[in-house]
Amino acid sequence: MADRSAKAEPKWVYVFAAGYVDGRANMAELLGGKGADLAEMASLGLPVPPGFTITTKVCDAYYAAGRKLPEGLKPQAEKAVQLIGHEVGATFGDVERPLLLSVRSGARASMPGMMDTILNLGLNDETVEGLANRSGDRRFAYDSYRRFIQMYADVVLGVDHGVFEDLLEDFKNLNALSSDTDLTADNWAEIIESYKQAVVDTLGRPFPQDTSEQLYGAIAAVFGSWQNARAQTYRRLHDIPDSWGTAVTVQAMVFGNLGERSATGVAFTRNPSTGANEIYGEFLVNAQGEDVVAGIRTPQSLTERARIEAGEEAPSLETLMPALYANLVQVFRRLETHYRDMQDVEFTIENDKLWLLQTRSGKRTAEAALRIAVDFADEGIVSKSEAVMRVNPSALDQLLHPTLDPEAAKDLLATGLPASPGAASGEIVFTADDAESERAQGREVILVRLETSPEDIHGMHAAVGILTARGGMTSHAAVVARGMGRPCVSGAGALRMNTKAGTLKVGKRTLHKGDIITIDGGTGQVLFGRAKMREPELSGAFATLMTWADAERRMAVRANADTPRDARQAREFGAEGIGLARTEHMFFDTERILAMRQMILADEAEGRREALEKILPMQRGDFEALFEIMVGLPVTVRLLDPPLHEFLPNNPDEWPAIASDLGVAVERLRQRMTQLAEFNPMLGFRGCRLAILYPEVPEMQARAAFEAAIAVEKRLGKSVALEIMVPLVAFRAEFTAVRDMIVRTAAAVEKETGGKLDYTIGTMVELPRAALRAGEIAEGEEGAEFFSFGTNDLTQTALGLSRDDAAPILEAYTQKHIFAVDPFVSIDIGGVGELVRYGVEQGREAKPGIKVGICGEHGGDPKSIDFFEKTGLDYVSCSPYRVPIARLAAAQASIRARGGWEDDAES
Repeated sequence: MADRSAKAEPKWVYVFAAGYVDGRANMAELLGGKGADLAEMASLGLPVPPGFTITTKVCDAYYAAGRKLPEGLKPQAEKAVQLIGHEVGATFGDVERPLLLSVRSGARASMPGMMDTILNLGLNDETVEGLANRSGDRRFAYDSYRRFIQMYADVVLGVDHGVFEDLLEDFKNLNALSSDTDLTADNWAEIIESYKQAVVDTLGRPFPQDTSEQLYGAIAAVFGSWQNARAQTYRRLHDIPDSWGTAVTVQAMVFGNLGERSATGVAFTRNPSTGANEIYGEFLVNAQGEDVVAGIRTPQSLTERARIEAGEEAPSLETLMPALYANLVQVFRRLETHYRDMQDVEFTIENDKLWLLQTRSGKRTAEAALRIAVDFADEGIVSKSEAVMRVNPSALDQLLHPTLDPEAAKDLLATGLPASPGAASGEIVFTADDAESERAQGREVILVRLETSPEDIHGMHAAVGILTARGGMTSHAAVVARGMGRPCVSGAGALRMNTKAGTLKVGKRTLHKGDIITIDGGTGQVLFGRAKMREPELSGAFATLMTWADAERRMAVRANADTPRDARQAREFGAEGIGLARTEHMFFDTERILAMRQMILADEAEGRREALEKILPMQRGDFEALFEIMVGLPVTVRLLDPPLHEFLPNNPDEWPAIASDLGVAVERLRQRMTQLAEFNPMLGFRGCRLAILYPEVPEMQARAAFEAAIAVEKRLGKSVALEIMVPLVAFRAEFTAVRDMIVRTAAAVEKETGGKLDYTIGTMVELPRAALRAGEIAEGEEGAEFFSFGTNDLTQTALGLSRDDAAPILEAYTQKHIFAVDPFVSIDIGGVGELVRYGVEQGREAKPGIKVGICGEHGGDPKSIDFFEKTGLDYVSCSPYRVPIARLAAAQASIRARGGWEDDAES
């Protein structure tokens, strides 16, 4: 009788082959993006080499067991390997008809180049002869074997790949051979012996000849690469959770290096830089896939149009293999229609037969994402709301910054490939570490490399632009730069760099580390010096998609703006008012700071009023400018918030000159600074506390705002929707005291001018007590008429963490997974977010319909905006350049709230 208590072995392996497919596209959580898409393509009857995917659950088990594969995996994997062999007519480990395998990673989210891959697995000293006989090409077989040894020894055994590269270069130099294609089968056999000896010399044991040992070593190594440094950095930069893990896909090898009728390539079904509806990609004849993305050989264009535009002599695939190219075009259209998105496809041609190795939603620039989303909607492939969801709001940042002015003078150094659009100027650095360290010191740098690799990911993120001498449009540098929104010029072959010497030579010119260059990722140009830029034009697909987004969103989007320049920029970007005008930023002008210091040094109220009278007309002018720009839209003016000592000089060397300007003794200035000194000014004498102790300040500011509102209304004939915000309130009594001053001032201004004011008085909720007592603060006619959550300070006070000093803590906590994300970037939903939620509920219970917004930095963060939508806020306010991002994020949050979308937006 069967033991009913025994648990069934979990399903670790999912097979995909002609007529037999375990998985589907919606199983990416279990099979990873690669495995799920391969299964989907196989189910569609597309030419996919048979294989199987080992699930992300095995990744969990692997790490839980201390980096060991689970016991039940091998029987399932062996059965799947036998099925693959049956499909292709070969046997794994067989010396006559050997089955060769590829072993690749595949996370739920695309992480190009961040984890490890092993190709040609299953070769040893015996099976290589079987491959040679079966293919009829001994050179191909031994080339494949040396590739396998080099890749396996590096990824699995830990032998530095540079050891093999040096051996190969030495052999070519000694034998006067210029390129790999010049080597014969006998050459490769000789090199293989040196490779195997290098393994023995390094490890003290031979390269494994047992193909089963090879397979499980490779599987474990690919799971292990989930936690390599570059993968961890990529996940941190792209907010990919560590807990997701990776799947591993094992697949029958197909060979693009079998001769002149074989090739390998990478293609996008639409242009990933511009979004144009044109095939975009590259291929190499007689090559394997890593040759294309590694930038070792110069690839050829897929299309004849692209070949002509690039001025290439080598034939395009369209010309070289027209029938196969036509088949590829049909496949691309079918994939695009099925997945309803632009696809990034890897393919191999083996003796005139097309094989698809991978498809996934293609990484694209923000410009391309917008155009593709709008085009797909116009073509009826997706709805307008789906188009809105297809664009990552954060990616819009790529479009909101300057590009090269086409009319500016240019000192052209070199021209490469326009790999990722946008322009940037910065100091030359030659290593990723230098890029990161220079950036930490506040410098903008261009990372210049022969070619980038996944190990450079941290430096690419730190740089404002990337320039490489090698590589094509689908090289590592190009793909990663587009995903990051960094300008990139690749394949600038005229560059000659000496990293150790810190020099870059272009023709007869020599540049050094620290010299300024400009790169234009839209044209491929590299310029000497800092080139003139121009502001972006937000029209076309951008304007169309934002119109669709505005129709979808519920929350309003305002801007934090203190100057006319900020306000104009915000309005151009679609802001619906000012959610935070910081009045203290208006006091640091040379003329005003003197009056402000006179006010601070005054012993009596009369002296303070006398000093503030000098500031009043200037503050009134500031408000008039803001009100005119934002006419018809609400403007929230926050009363003076920072502590007074911030307006006094810290440097004692400056005291004599300032004391002279103020007409006081230096000792008086020193005494006042001593009186105002605080150990923690963030929790000290600031905000409403200043207003209560020095009522002359809020009275002057309120008068300036009210007089400006009446003046603008008389001048333009439109009412100003003025909101006066009291900062740092913790108690109802504080709010009441300052409110009464404002109301008295408003009545006086109305009486003096004969005008009628339209204003409300509210408070900035930035202390936990204010959130907890929000109902009390809002209650009644004299309670707060609006709340604006200042989540910057609310995060500091709730977490007991000063963002000015928190960098080491944040870094350590993120690494130790105490913080999933920086709480100053995305709101801490469980803590700070709960205070916001409670404050909103209590405020609306006490005063139904009270207007509630947010004006901290979280107002421009898409993840935080999604939370604010769920919490029912009326608006978010953010910096001007984040306004379009917030508009799109608010639209997506509304669509999700209605149940119109389940997945995260693609970009």
